[in-house]
Amino acid sequence: MREAKDILSDNSLDRPAKIEKLRDLLSEARGLQRAATEGGMDNEDGFTRNLRDIELALEQLNADMPETGAATL
Repeated sequence: MREAKDILSDNSLDRPAKIEKLRDLLSEARGLQRAATEGGMDNEDGFTRNLRDIELALEQLNADMPETGAATL
């Protein structure tokens, strides 16, 4: 999975493209976290950190933030 910092530092992408890629990454990370939670996998395997990194990257780009919380997982 591509890291949020890689997308932020990719100079070939403009701001809207970075936001789109970060939102795709956020969706993917949430899906993985949901699968881990439902499948009884270890919740401390980095998914929470990855989600936070992606959210922070979106904040840096002043993107509209999607809703968060248990209902969005």
